Amino acid sequence: MDRPDLDQEASGSGSTSQPFNFSSPTMQNQIHELAKTLPPPRKQNTACDACRARKVKCNQVPGQDKCQHCLSKNYPCTHLIQQATTEKKRNAAAAKRPRTLSASSSSSQPSSSRPGPAEHMAPSALPGTAHAYQAPGPNFPQQGQYPPAHVITIDTQTRDLLTFIFSPPDPSSGNGFTNGSAHIRISGSPSPSAYADWGALAHRLNEENFRIEFALDLVEVFFQIVHTRLPLLNPAQFRSRLHYSLYATGSQNGSTSPSTPTANSVTQQQRTRNSSSPLGGQSAQYPPQRPLHPALVATVIAWGAKFSEHPLFIADRHRNGGQSAFAKVLINRARDLAEDMKVHRIPNADHVVVALLIEPLQSQSLEDNAGFHGFWLGSAIRLLLDLQINHKSVMSNIHDPEARGTMIFAWWMACLADAYRSVYYRRKPMLDDDDYDIDFYTVGPVPPDIIESHSPQPSPREQLEFLVRHPSTARKPLSGLVHPLTDGRALYTQGYYRAAHALARIARQMSRQLWRPATESDGIPIDVLTSFMTILNEWRDDHLQHVGVPTNFEAEWDFVSAVTACASDATYHIMWIVLCNALDDFGIRESNVGRAGTPDAAVTQLAEEKKRKVMAEALHGALRIAGLAGVLATNGYLVSPSHYHPPMACPLNAIRQRLDCAVMHVSCIQAGMLLARLGRPEVSNCITGLEQYAYAYEECADQAAEIKRVYNHALAGETELNHMASAVPRPGQENAMNIDQPIIFGGFQ
Repeated sequence: MDRPDLDQEASGSGSTSQPFNFSSPTMQNQIHELAKTLPPPRKQNTACDACRARKVKCNQVPGQDKCQHCLSKNYPCTHLIQQATTEKKRNAAAAKRPRTLSASSSSSQPSSSRPGPAEHMAPSALPGTAHAYQAPGPNFPQQGQYPPAHVITIDTQTRDLLTFIFSPPDPSSGNGFTNGSAHIRISGSPSPSAYADWGALAHRLNEENFRIEFALDLVEVFFQIVHTRLPLLNPAQFRSRLHYSLYATGSQNGSTSPSTPTANSVTQQQRTRNSSSPLGGQSAQYPPQRPLHPALVATVIAWGAKFSEHPLFIADRHRNGGQSAFAKVLINRARDLAEDMKVHRIPNADHVVVALLIEPLQSQSLEDNAGFHGFWLGSAIRLLLDLQINHKSVMSNIHDPEARGTMIFAWWMACLADAYRSVYYRRKPMLDDDDYDIDFYTVGPVPPDIIESHSPQPSPREQLEFLVRHPSTARKPLSGLVHPLTDGRALYTQGYYRAAHALARIARQMSRQLWRPATESDGIPIDVLTSFMTILNEWRDDHLQHVGVPTNFEAEWDFVSAVTACASDATYHIMWIVLCNALDDFGIRESNVGRAGTPDAAVTQLAEEKKRKVMAEALHGALRIAGLAGVLATNGYLVSPSHYHPPMACPLNAIRQRLDCAVMHVSCIQAGMLLARLGRPEVSNCITGLEQYAYAYEECADQAAEIKRVYNHALAGETELNHMASAVPRPGQENAMNIDQPIIFGGFQ
C-alpha cells in the first residue's frame, strides 16, 4: 500500500510513486544518525563463569584477558557456559532451518565431528582464544572461592558437604564474615593463608580427617546444649546416620581417607553400638542407609559452633575481638544452603525441622538484616499446614511413634513461638485458635523392662510435659515434681504444653488488639485493657504455681527443669511488661479523648488506677526476671565454660549441658529495659545475663550497652516514659528483689 506523503519525505523529492530505498546514501546516513541516539543494546550471556557463579556484574577491562572481578580475585576468567549456551542455540537454530546440499558443503566439517557443549566444557580449548580454559593444578586457585563444579543437592555426600561448610572465607569481605556460594569446589586445596581470618588453627580445616572429627564434635555440642531445649531430633538416629554417611560412603570425587573404615566394619560397629542403646538397636523405620539432609547437617553444625569450646574457636575469638567470625560464616552458610535447597518451599518433615532450628539460630535483633524476622518460623508453619499436621485425623495416620512425636512437638513449638513472637516484636500472629485441633504432646508409661535395665530419665521432649507439680501438694512447704512414671493425671491436667498454650492464646489476643493502627493512633480501649488484666490474672492463678519457679524448693533440680521453669515464669511476667510498654506508647483511649476535650474526672481516675496496677505488675515481673537471671548466671547456666569456674569435681561436659541457648534472652531484654527506664539498680542482673549471652549471641552485647545507656540517662533525670510517667511508683514503694535466691535454688548448688 502506497503512502505518498512518506514516500515523498523518504526519497527527498516531489515524486509520490517511488517506494523506500534503504540502500540510498541519504537513507543510510539517516539510519546511522538515528542509531547514534538510541541506547546501546543489552549485553546478554557475556558474563564469565566466575561472575555467573557469584552473581556479580562482569566488567571487562580494556586490554586485559580477564574481567575486573577475576583480576582482583585471581580467578580463571573462562566463558565455558557462554560457549555451551551459544552452541546450543546455534545447533537448535540450524536444526529448524531448512538446508540445501551444495558442493561447498562437502568440504565443511561433518556435524558429527563438531564439538558439542560437552566438548566445550573440556579443558582442551582451542589455542589462541582470548579465554582459553586452563586445567587446574594441585594448588589452583591459591585462595578464595573456587568455580563451582557441583551444586549441593539432597544426594550430596556428607564428606563433600563438609568440604563446602568448612571452606575458607571469601577474601573479598575483608573480615572473613561472608559465606560464599553453596557449591562444591572443582579440585585442589586452598593454602593455609586462606584460613587466616579464622585464627591460627583454622588451616587444619583443609584436612579431611580433621573436618570429620571437628564436625562430630560440633554435633555433640548441639546435643549437649541445644537439644535439651529444642528436642526436634532423635540423637541416636542422627548419630547413626551421620556416622554411616561419613565412614561408609565416599565423596563425589571418589576421594577417601586411608584410615576410612569399610562399610562392613561401620555397619558392624553400628549394630554393636545400637544393640546396647535403650531402643535395642536401630529402628526398622529408620535404616542407617538413609542419608541426612545436607541443610540439617549444616544447621546442627552451626548450632554447635555457637557454644563450642574447641581450640579452633578459641583462637578465632582471640583474633576477632571476642567474636567468632567462623561461627558467623557457618550460620550464614547453613541459612543460604537451606534457601538454595528450597527448604522454605517444599513441604516435608526434614524441612520443618530445619526451618525451626534455623529461626532461633540467627541474630534476634530487629535492626540486623540477617537476623530474627520470623521468616523461617513462618516457613515452618506454612510447611506444617501444607502437611496438614494441624489436623488430628492426619496425625493419627502417622504410625511411626518417633515421626508422629516429632511432628507434634514441631507443631506446638511453632504454634507457641508464633504467638510469643507476635507479642514480643509487635506483629500479627499467623495462626488463630481454630486453625488446629491436634492434642498436646503426651507419652505413655515407660515399660518396666526399660526402667529396670536402663536409666528412667525421660527424653528432653517428654520431660517438658513432666515439669509440673501436683495440685494437691503445690502449697505444701516442700513441693516436688510429680514423678513422670507414677502420676499421669497431673500431666494431663496441668502439663507444660497446656499452660504454655493457654498463655499463647492470651498473647495472640493481645497482639491482635494492641498492634493495630487504630490502637496506635487512638489508644487502648479501657475495656480491652481490663480484659487483658483479667485473663492474665486467671492464668497466674491456674498455671503459674504448677509450671513456674516455686517459692520454696529444696529438691535436686536438673538443667531442663530449672531453665524451663524459669522460662515459664518469665514468659508470664513479660506479658505485663509488654502491656505496660503498649500503655506508655499509646495511652488509654478514653483518657486521650478526655485530654483533647473536657476531661471526665471519673474516667481519668479509672484510667490512672488501671495504669498504676499495670505498672505495679510490670515492675514486679521485671524484678522477678532480674532475680531469675541473676540466679541462673550465678550458677553458670548462662555463661560459657571458659568464663565460669565450676567446682573441681564438676566435669566440663556437665557444665556444657547446663548452658542455656537463649531461653531467657528476650526476658532479660524486656525486663532490663523497663528497669533501666525506671532507674532501678536491679537492672545490673539483666545486663550481666546479656553480657554472658553475648558469648554465643554477639548482638546481646549491643543490647546490654543500650540498657546501660538508658539507665544512665534515667539516673541523670532524663526519663523516657510517656503516658505511664504518672504511674511510676515512688522510691521504696517496691522491694528490690522479690525472690529468695538461696532458698529457691538451693538444689542448684
